[in-house]
Amino acid sequence: MGLKVKTSLMDEQMIKRTLLRISHEILERNKGTGDLAIIGIRCRGAYLAQRIVALIQQIDAQKITVPVGILDITLYRDDLTMISSCPIVHSTKIDFDISNKKLVLVDDVLFTGRTIRCALDELVDLGRPKNIQLAVLVDRGHRELPIRADYVGKNIPTTLRESVEVRLKEVDKVDEVVLIVPGKNKK
Repeated sequence: MGLKVKTSLMDEQMIKRTLLRISHEILERNKGTGDLAIIGIRCRGAYLAQRIVALIQQIDAQKITVPVGILDITLYRDDLTMISSCPIVHSTKIDFDISNKKLVLVDDVLFTGRTIRCALDELVDLGRPKNIQLAVLVDRGHRELPIRADYVGKNIPTTLRESVEVRLKEVDKVDEVVLIVPGKNKK
């Protein structure tokens, strides 16, 4: 049995408005951009992080450059042997010292919390940040670990049979968030 799109949850304009709101919230909570850095979890979290940094640069009157990095958590996964015998490992690209920084970790969908746990493990191996905050485009619930996001674009309650798919132009040629369920798409 395949998968089909049940419904569209967010379109391009809604994603833009949501990222703008999250960017404002990040600036407000951190009282500007001093000591702030944004790190996206590869793959779609990295693109969302870059978009958030661009928005912050537009909004912030101080025009301080906010460092942005990309985190690849593949080797930190607790299910590494279950996903593939030869997992594809990309590089983590953080070309700044994270020590004493206020880090905002960005991901597309928050589900069980295991991806975020992996990211936290990797970040503390890289340095000692002042604090780590979490921004997600979608929180779909079903946490297995005590992890919550500080900035949430949209809460979307789901069943365990459903999944949320974030599609971004940089990867998928379209900006949208859809709810996927088992079944076949109608042609």
